Amino acid sequence: MPRKGHVPRRESIADPMYDSVLVTRFINAMMGAGKRSIAEGAFYGAMKIIQDKSGQDPMTVLKQAMTNVKPILEVKSRRVGGANYQVPVEVRPDRRNALATRWIITFARGRSDPSFEEKFAAEILSASKNEGGAVKKREDTHKMAEANKAFAHYRW
Repeated sequence: MPRKGHVPRRESIADPMYDSVLVTRFINAMMGAGKRSIAEGAFYGAMKIIQDKSGQDPMTVLKQAMTNVKPILEVKSRRVGGANYQVPVEVRPDRRNALATRWIITFARGRSDPSFEEKFAAEILSASKNEGGAVKKREDTHKMAEANKAFAHYRW
């Protein structure tokens, strides 16, 4: 972080195949050790699998999955008078996308399919149908926020 001034947020450039910033963000999140070509191959392979299995445009399935996984509320820890409270707060739009992307990739890696392409495609397909681990994570996050609604007055 700089000592002075505000650092402007850099926008990601859209990928060449789908012309979408969302795809670039997914590829960047999947990439490990700077191996972009491997991450791109896995992503585009998963999109081909989605196309074959669902018969729909893979981008619409991906956007539907993202919509189903994005959290609206989350809890943040606040220290008030020597006690920690889990205070429910609304999630900023850019953080919503980041959390949804991270959750989809994390739960895809935890699946038992043979290749990552198949794992990722299966997780996106299940998330687009409001099923799967990423959607369950969003529901758990919302339940936590709902359970701690009594501490909402500590929000600032």
